[in-house]
Amino acid sequence: MTRVFNFGAGPAMLPTFVMETAQREFMNFHDMGAGIIEISHRSKEFDAVLNRCDELLKELAGIPDNYKILYVHGGAQMQFSAIPLNLLGLSPSKSASYIETGTWGVKARKEAARYGNATTAASSADTGFDRIPEFDCASLPADTAYLHITSNNTLYGTRWHSFPQTGDIPLVADMTSEFLSREIDISQFGIIFAGLQKNLGPAGLACVIVREDLLGHALKETPALLDYSVYAKSHSLSNTNNTFAIYMMGLVLEWIKEQGGVAKLEEQNNAKAKLLYDVVDASDFYLGVADPAHRSIMNVTFNLAKPDLLDAFVEQALEAGLYALKGHRDVGGARASIYNAMPIAGCVALAEFMVEFEKNNA
Repeated sequence: MTRVFNFGAGPAMLPTFVMETAQREFMNFHDMGAGIIEISHRSKEFDAVLNRCDELLKELAGIPDNYKILYVHGGAQMQFSAIPLNLLGLSPSKSASYIETGTWGVKARKEAARYGNATTAASSADTGFDRIPEFDCASLPADTAYLHITSNNTLYGTRWHSFPQTGDIPLVADMTSEFLSREIDISQFGIIFAGLQKNLGPAGLACVIVREDLLGHALKETPALLDYSVYAKSHSLSNTNNTFAIYMMGLVLEWIKEQGGVAKLEEQNNAKAKLLYDVVDASDFYLGVADPAHRSIMNVTFNLAKPDLLDAFVEQALEAGLYALKGHRDVGGARASIYNAMPIAGCVALAEFMVEFEKNNA
């Protein structure tokens, strides 16, 4: 078979090493005569997989000792509920603040409003979410339980290049679409969470990194499987977890380590994005969605100056082995999601296609 370059926003492409290893071990994990998907989550074999994930995450992300790693059901959007349920108890008025830089931040705030006072601290909605809004942390009320941001926006192609300094107020970041794509200082955050389906593995599970002092404050109505303390006490095994997703995540982490770690991937990701942004910036045919000062390295978004050519662009790209380039329905245009697993050859091929398509259709 011929593999395409998969530019889908998620579920996204996985490294070839990960897919081939999972295929090879699917029916016979470590010569057990059974697949990892079939064995108990309490077996010593799966316990070794889980412990290895912890070890690799701590090493690759630089997670300090006073943080817990949780493997939480439901993916990133489930955390839109879990975050307020676990943290609103820190505030006497059950108040939290959200900076809205796109659809996911808006959805997160609306979900939090079910459980307390969730306010918009800043938003870039008035400019079509094409940038990160200016924000002064001094404007946060003293009783704010936490400040929530989305560090990278898949729909609009923006990201935070530096993060708010919130002092004693915990900073919560949804890093679903960029976790382990660049080096960050984990100690800046109270909680980081990421759905696996971009840079970490298959959909349906979230990795949550939480500072220990933020555990134990869940609202009394918090379901057990949304209470981070329950996960922390049971090594995320209070019930049957998504063992296959954790196994796949472990393979992805092994691959990242083999590539040279996050610093090496960040260097490669910057180079990949530059290939595409250079084509956009050199052309009047392609129009970037994001303000250049706020551009994402994971999601390159652009429109065509002749919108009626979009369908032809996407169709001809697919014929050239460039898959899933249509933008999100809320934004339109085209979007190239170039997560860690996308090889530089994919971005070279797309850049060359874009130049040729413009030549034929300008």
